[in-house]
Amino acid sequence: MFVTKKSLSRRTALRGIGACLSLPLLDAMVPAATAAAATPAAPVRRLGFTFIPMGCDLSRWRPRGRSLLEGGLPPILEALGGVRDKVSVLSGMELRNAYPGTHATSNSAFLSAARAKHTESADYFLGTTVDQIAAREIGRDAQLPSLELAMDQMELVGQCDNGYNCVYQNCLSWSSPTTPLPAEAHPRLVFERVFGRGGTPEQRRAALGRRASLLDAVRDDMAKLRRELGAADRGKVDSYLQSVREVERRIERAESAAADAPQPDIDRPAGVPASYAEHARLMFELQRLAMRGDVTRVVTFQLARETSNRTYPEIGVDEPHHPLSHHGNNPAKIERMAKINRFHLSLFAEHVAALAEIEEGEGSLLDNTLLLYGSGMGDPNVHDHTDLPVVVAGGAAAGVGGGRHLQFAEVKPLANLHLTLLDKAGVRMERFADSDGLVEELSI
Repeated sequence: MFVTKKSLSRRTALRGIGACLSLPLLDAMVPAATAAAATPAAPVRRLGFTFIPMGCDLSRWRPRGRSLLEGGLPPILEALGGVRDKVSVLSGMELRNAYPGTHATSNSAFLSAARAKHTESADYFLGTTVDQIAAREIGRDAQLPSLELAMDQMELVGQCDNGYNCVYQNCLSWSSPTTPLPAEAHPRLVFERVFGRGGTPEQRRAALGRRASLLDAVRDDMAKLRRELGAADRGKVDSYLQSVREVERRIERAESAAADAPQPDIDRPAGVPASYAEHARLMFELQRLAMRGDVTRVVTFQLARETSNRTYPEIGVDEPHHPLSHHGNNPAKIERMAKINRFHLSLFAEHVAALAEIEEGEGSLLDNTLLLYGSGMGDPNVHDHTDLPVVVAGGAAAGVGGGRHLQFAEVKPLANLHLTLLDKAGVRMERFADSDGLVEELSI
């Protein structure tokens, strides 16, 4: 730990046996800030990307007018009611390079806007994704340049589209056209990656066995730090540590439940919460902790995988998602699919609301973070990649407005939005994939 009478370094961390806990932005850090660090006047820009598979029921998604602040929201978007002033819905965006229309290309094109090479062999080729372009710039000074998360383990997923290597469906992030990045679905492993001291997986597991909890491991450093802080900063640190400990407890409960189970659940790795919602909430909370502590500034999250046959009994949907998406215009099937769409969005809405409650600098963590939520497919019944369901949240510190439904007279490439998000985050590019300009309408 590095402390001076004048200031606290933004890179200050609490350290212990097998643990390294970064801290949120504190008032005591401001005088020591550098151009690469966050200050209330110049907050670090963060980007988060959340992917949903198999499009949605657009009739229950699309807002009627151009304002989200007047009147009611459509059924799927109702969960955004509490944060409607902080989000914008975009209609009329497409992924041209996702055609001829497959689940593999829906996933692979979502962040790359690139055409996937048609191959089932190891000579797959796509494009560098927007998150990884951002990670090279805004993520290079963070502990983790980027964090890739999912809800499904790659080794447990089912079939892939004919003619396409499974990496196209499994991996949202690509650091180069030939380098897909696997995502982690196990909360404990994500927790250890964010708060562990590094090393091999075996070394991290050994360190975990030598400490009861993360906060126990950093108790001595924490006591020293508290003596250097003012009352306001002590409150911020206590709130952050309380959040960390609560996540750790939830992970421990899930692990305990898995240990007591008579047999493993084939749909999820051992130690993952049995409830989909609890699992997703844990993964969102881990994202908030990682961004709040400036461990990472770029996160991708696959809420479910394309062709997912997951059922959602907790919301009364016992039929698999993928067959429901091929509804054949059956009203009952469309209604059940829409319930899944609403459920997914409600979890994201909770994430947005939680970010808005976390103070950072002169605003909130949400103000300093830009979030994209959406799918690479529009109408899943016909595998359409036009009129994608897209939501942008946060980014007030970067001049991004909310409370609006942006309807484009002419279809725009989703790459335009990616280029705009990069630009708002301070990453300047003339073009990204098939972009032909910025989405100027996002600005206030």
